[in-house]
Amino acid sequence: MSPFDLSGKVAIVTGSSRGIGRAIAEGLAAQGARVVISSRKQDACEAVAAEINAAHGDGSAVAIAASISEKAQLEDLFAQTVARLGQVDILVCNAASNPYYGSMDGIADEQFRKILDNNVISNHWLIQLALPAMRDKGDGAIVIISSIGGLRASTT
Repeated sequence: MSPFDLSGKVAIVTGSSRGIGRAIAEGLAAQGARVVISSRKQDACEAVAAEINAAHGDGSAVAIAASISEKAQLEDLFAQTVARLGQVDILVCNAASNPYYGSMDGIADEQFRKILDNNVISNHWLIQLALPAMRDKGDGAIVIISSIGGLRASTT
């Protein structure tokens, strides 16, 4: 038995069709959580969910596509999750975007707004969706994945 048992817990991981998000989702499922695989493309989500279900049993993962830039899609993500799996116990805000890489004096307003919307505002929306039920239960976890760039200066 693992000291990190998540049996009976429901987790949403945004940006979980590849990379860090996928690894987090796989790790949560390995510890017994039922995970929602979410990114913009349903087919990519379904492929990852199928692999997790094959490794950890049917019902270990479900695929629900949602774009973090669309509040209505995030609301639907939560509504579908609750309807299919129950209340969310773990929220991992992993999805983000960076339409610009370079010095701050070269970024266009539209690019900067996209970064704020996708990397800050979307997390705010997700937290607003998750927190009330977690508060009512007196249990839950919210994890926000971020760049080391927030802590350490970069020459670019």
